[in-house]
Amino acid sequence: MNSSNDSSASAGTDRPSHGGSKSASRSSSHTTEEFGLTGPSAALPDPLTHAYRKDLADVALAGTVIASHYAQPVARSLRRDATLRSEPDAAADAVTQLEEGAPFDLLDSRGHWAWGYGGPDRLVGYVPIEALS
Repeated sequence: MNSSNDSSASAGTDRPSHGGSKSASRSSSHTTEEFGLTGPSAALPDPLTHAYRKDLADVALAGTVIASHYAQPVARSLRRDATLRSEPDAAADAVTQLEEGAPFDLLDSRGHWAWGYGGPDRLVGYVPIEALS
């Protein structure tokens, strides 16, 4: 019968019919539209001002970057001066110097390091966990 093909064509869809149920068709369409799978990836945001790694990203970046997990930043502050570093290592490059009382939006902590946005400019990096209040 041509009635199902006619109704698909009149619905304005240009996707070929793959058979199966209408819900399978809707699910596939939903995924394509929701994530805009239409071409090459857009340029990634600046990692100095946008917190993302392969394993974790700020939940605000969920539609922009792919990570295994997403986290909502937790507002903290520095209880002493600390250097914001590019990696969780005291020998890593310094991103900036943060002063006591500066805001730090924590996304992750492992071992002796906290990762997130530091200072009024919200630069991304690591500080020693004991520097946070």
